[in-house]
Amino acid sequence: MSQEKVDRYKEQKANRKEIMKKEKRQETVRKTIAAVVCVICIGWIGYSVWGIANRPDTTGSEVNLDAYTDYLNDLAEE
Repeated sequence: MSQEKVDRYKEQKANRKEIMKKEKRQETVRKTIAAVVCVICIGWIGYSVWGIANRPDTTGSEVNLDAYTDYLNDLAEE
């Protein structure tokens, strides 16, 4: 059992530089992906807020009642 540990330690020591480079690369990729996801989320939220703030005003509306008033006038004449 202890000989296996010694062999494993020697192998790790021999490949330490490559292992450290690989771990550093993986950490950089993780941070980059996290940053991209955050930027996308912030952009999506900003675009949604901008869309809500710039909606056209729909509080007033016009209704054409000419046909209804003509109908009522015709009924009153009869």
